[in-house]
Amino acid sequence: MNKSMSRTARFAIGAIALSAAALFGAASADAATLKGAPPPFDKGGVKIALVNYLSEGDFFQAYEAGAQKQAKALGIDLRIYEGRQDAAQQRDQIQQAINLGVSAIIVNHGLPESLKDVVQQALDKGIKVVAFDVDLANPKIPQIEQSDHDLATLLLGQAVKDNGNAFSAGYVYVAGFAPLDRRDAVWQAFKQAHPGVHEQARWGTVDNPIAQSVANQAAAAYRAHPDIRVVIAPYDEFARGASLAADEANVASKLRIYSADISTADIEAIRAPGSAWVATAATNPAVVGAVSVRAAALDVAGQPLAHHIVVKPTLVTRDDLVKNDIHTIAELGVKFPAFRVSDAATAAWIPVD
Repeated sequence: MNKSMSRTARFAIGAIALSAAALFGAASADAATLKGAPPPFDKGGVKIALVNYLSEGDFFQAYEAGAQKQAKALGIDLRIYEGRQDAAQQRDQIQQAINLGVSAIIVNHGLPESLKDVVQQALDKGIKVVAFDVDLANPKIPQIEQSDHDLATLLLGQAVKDNGNAFSAGYVYVAGFAPLDRRDAVWQAFKQAHPGVHEQARWGTVDNPIAQSVANQAAAAYRAHPDIRVVIAPYDEFARGASLAADEANVASKLRIYSADISTADIEAIRAPGSAWVATAATNPAVVGAVSVRAAALDVAGQPLAHHIVVKPTLVTRDDLVKNDIHTIAELGVKFPAFRVSDAATAAWIPVD
């Protein structure tokens, strides 16, 4: 309990710090010129806004950190706005960014129906827009995404490897979010191809705090369906909640939880003795944040940019973590080089760590 409270406190402190950064200009811009860069990056200080919808949890903290680091390397004045799962607030923050006169807006998640008109306003004013894991159905808006098909395929493949082709499953899902919807499409096809897999219960929420809200639902599902042996939770906050409920209900020993996304805290939870959480398929969230900033920079510079920019995932199991003595995201990057960097949205003039 104390460890969980400590982690929550760290999240809260990080969120407060990021909100303060947004208020005072977010990541400080390096106004120094960037050698070989095209206009306007040859002079530095280009303003770009990162407008979030989801901002809670390790994944999004790491995503923002990666975005900030890449922005600093490019001399970008990155303004960060925290939507906190509030569609109206995210709309208002995009309008604030438009009024500020930014060169580009990165939209990080969100509900397409509440965003399409306001991002069109940005485009009409000549502001570039790129989107991460939200499909705005606009050919002028490049889409950055994790390969959600590969993420779901990797985690479900591991579930079959561990449990065979027949098992009773619980499934954690919230519709309306592009990455979850893409992962859900793979789950639906998987069930058709594996008739011995039975979805006994489905639950999910993005209400704050997400992990605890999901844990409350999972506890009820475990009581109502004691035959559940596998939980598919394709977002790490969902998996955290499913694992917390399994521990509290004392059923972790009979469950295996498979997730998507990863963080240092997730690694700690997966490695914990007796944990039901056994595997995750993930990209490095810091790398995805960096790719998002690079895509926005390329768009502002008028340089070639694919409409779909995909960051490939890696499967990480408890055995991988234990055998390689991995405790942090940094150590994971050392042992799995493909996890550390991505060549998506790059150019000769863009520094890539």
